[in-house]
Amino acid sequence: MDMQAQLDKAQAFRRMHDRTAILLLPNAWDAGSARLFAQRGFAAIATTSAGVAWSLGYADGEQAPLAEVLAAIARIVRVVDLPVTADIETGYGETPEAVAATVRAAIAAGAVGINLEDGRPGHGPLRPIEEAAARIRAARDAAEAAGVPIVINARVDNWMQHIADPAAPLADAVQRAQAYLAAGADGIYPIGLGDRATLGAFVQAVDAPVNVAAGPGMPDLAELTRLGVARVSTATRFATLAMAAVDHAAAALLESGSFDALAAAFTYMDAQRLFERG
Repeated sequence: MDMQAQLDKAQAFRRMHDRTAILLLPNAWDAGSARLFAQRGFAAIATTSAGVAWSLGYADGEQAPLAEVLAAIARIVRVVDLPVTADIETGYGETPEAVAATVRAAIAAGAVGINLEDGRPGHGPLRPIEEAAARIRAARDAAEAAGVPIVINARVDNWMQHIADPAAPLADAVQRAQAYLAAGADGIYPIGLGDRATLGAFVQAVDAPVNVAAGPGMPDLAELTRLGVARVSTATRFATLAMAAVDHAAAALLESGSFDALAAAFTYMDAQRLFERG
């Protein structure tokens, strides 16, 4: 990507986090889904690590080779004229230096933002705060050296640890958020947090854009706005919806022998038009 174009997208994406309006991000898993979201009018595109991994034939949790993930990110960047933020999971490496190398590669692929988790691959146990913060600092330093002011969305994985009481990890999560912001993060992503009271308390305690994951049972956009949430991403939801639709049609075909389940409002020509330029 042309450096000036990438800088313009990075600056535009950063402005979308000024908390004057909630930013709704769809998570794409391939070029087709990204083009569809762009056509629908979203302001920016995120990637889903799980969806990308599944499309490449791997499980989530850094099982997909980084080179293949970067190629998928580059394809998404190529087909949309929007800022793209990349889910790089825990950074593909045990050291801050490895995280920095991954960030440099994501920027080279055209990304202007990243998600970086503080757990270990595959929703493993959380890293110590100081260790997780050092990885964020390495990511920020790598971006500054590359000259691209990426938006670092630091994922706080306390609520991925199967804790029954949603308020129980609040103090530790806030401490983590503050450490990550001091290390160079731009926003905080308490993934898995859907309890309204706890989410409201978290937003009040963290002076930065807070990202939540959309899904059934979550407060709607109007309520999330009232709670002070700045960014909502769809995570794996669109990818699994697509797989569910195909699975349903395949099951119906096998069970009935009828081809009626293959009818769709979205046609071959609709797909073709996604990629026609000029």
